[in-house]
Amino acid sequence: MPPPKSIQDETKAIAWIGQFVQHGGPRYLQVADFIEQALADGTLLPGDRLPPQRRLAALLQVDLTTITRAYDEARRRHLLEGKGARGTYAAAPKVELAQLLDLSMNLPPPPANVDFNDMLKQGLAQVLLRTDSRLLMNYHLGGGSVADRVAGAAWLAPLFGKWDVEQIAVCAGAQSALAALILALSHPDDIILTEPTVYPGLITAAQQLGRRVVPVEVDASGMRPDLLDAACANQRVALIYLNPTLQNPTTHTMPAARRQEILRVAARHRVRIIEDDPYSLLAADPPPPLARMAPDQVVHIATLSKCLAPGLRTAFVLLHDAQLRERFMTALRSFVLMSTPLTTALTTQWIHDGAAQQLLVGVKAEARQRQRMARQLLAGRTDATEDGIHVWLDLPGYWTANELTRVARGAGLAVTSSEVFAASPRPPHAIRISLGSIQDSNRLAAALRKLSQLLAQRPDGTSGIVV
Repeated sequence: MPPPKSIQDETKAIAWIGQFVQHGGPRYLQVADFIEQALADGTLLPGDRLPPQRRLAALLQVDLTTITRAYDEARRRHLLEGKGARGTYAAAPKVELAQLLDLSMNLPPPPANVDFNDMLKQGLAQVLLRTDSRLLMNYHLGGGSVADRVAGAAWLAPLFGKWDVEQIAVCAGAQSALAALILALSHPDDIILTEPTVYPGLITAAQQLGRRVVPVEVDASGMRPDLLDAACANQRVALIYLNPTLQNPTTHTMPAARRQEILRVAARHRVRIIEDDPYSLLAADPPPPLARMAPDQVVHIATLSKCLAPGLRTAFVLLHDAQLRERFMTALRSFVLMSTPLTTALTTQWIHDGAAQQLLVGVKAEARQRQRMARQLLAGRTDATEDGIHVWLDLPGYWTANELTRVARGAGLAVTSSEVFAASPRPPHAIRISLGSIQDSNRLAAALRKLSQLLAQRPDGTSGIVV
C-alpha cells in the first residue's frame, strides 16, 4: 500500500534539502543555495510549495530567523514567490535573454563565504557606537583623521612595512586623488607618459585638465627604459603614470628589475611617478611597490574599490614630501572637500577589527576561482593570470574589438573594447573581460561560454576554419 498523500507531499516538499557544509558560509545562504540547486537539477519545479518556515526550521534544526533570511535571500534571487496564506512556492525562471550579462565593469567578485550584509550591519553598528553621530554628518578638513591614517598604514603594511601615518592622505576614491595629483604636479600642456594601454580615468582626467598623454612602448617586462629616457630628454614631461601590478587592462605585472630601471631613468630626468596600485593586495607575491623603492620620487595611490568594494569610496595616497602633501591637499579640496565621513569611518572600523582582511581573503579566493573558470571556458584564447579580477583577451584576426563589442551586446553580453584604454592611435586587437561584475558564478560561466561561442564565429555568422 502506498503511503498516505500527506506523507508523499511532505517527502516531496523536503526532497530538495541538502546537507550543511562546515565552513560553507552562513546557514541561511546555504539554504538559499539548496533551493537554487534544486531548481537547477529539477528536484524543485516551478509551482512546488515549500514547507512553512517553522516546519523547515524544525526539520533543519535551526532557528526561525535563519529560515526567514533564507527565504528572503531566495526571493531576492527570484527563486521563490509568496502567495499569502497559501504559502511559499518555487518561482518560474526569469527569462535571461532580456538581461545583460555584464563583463565590462571591473568590480571585486562577491566572496562565497562572507556574509556581506551582516558585516555591513555590524560595522555600522560599531561606528555608531564609538563615534558621535553629529561628527559623521559634519564638515571635515580632508586627508583623514589620525585613526583613519593609522588604518591606512595598517592596510598597506603587507606592501610597505611601517609607514609614517603623517605621510598618508585618505581620499574619496582613486579618481579624485589622481586628478588632484595631476593638478598639483603639472601645468597645462605638460606631458604625462604612460604605457600604450592605460586606465581610462587617467586619460579623462588629463584631457579635462589640459595635459597631454603620450605613450611609451612596452616589451615583455613593461615600459621600455630606453624609450622612456628618450621621451624625457626630448619633451616637456611632468609625470610618469604606471599601474605596475596586474595592470588594467593587460593584467601584466612589471618585474622588480624593470621597476628599478624605470626609477633610475625618472630620477635622472627629475620626473615624478604616479603609481596607481589597485590590485597588489589581490596578487599572491607582488614585487615591491615603486614607492617603497623610491619614496621621495613616487606617489602611491591604493584604492579599496577593486579589492573590497567601490561603495567605500576610500583610497590611501602615500606622499613622502610634506610640501607635496600640502599642494596635493589644496588641489584635492578645490573639487572634493572631504571623504564621506560615514564610509571612511566604516573603512577604518573594518580595518581595525579585521573585517576588511576577512573580506579581502574572500575576494582573493573568489577571484582565483573565477580566473580558473575563465582559463577553462576560454581555453586557448587567453593567458589569464592566477590573480586579479579581469582578463585581457587577444582576438582572432577576423574580429575587431569594436565589432565584437557591438555584436556581443546584441547577444546580451557587455565587454570592453581595447579602444577605451588606448593612449596610442593603434589600439591592440583585444577586449577586457571583468570577472566580478556578475555576482552569480553560474551566470558568469554562462556568459563566458556565450563569449567563447561568439569568438568561434566570424562577424558574418559563419564558423571559423577548424583543422
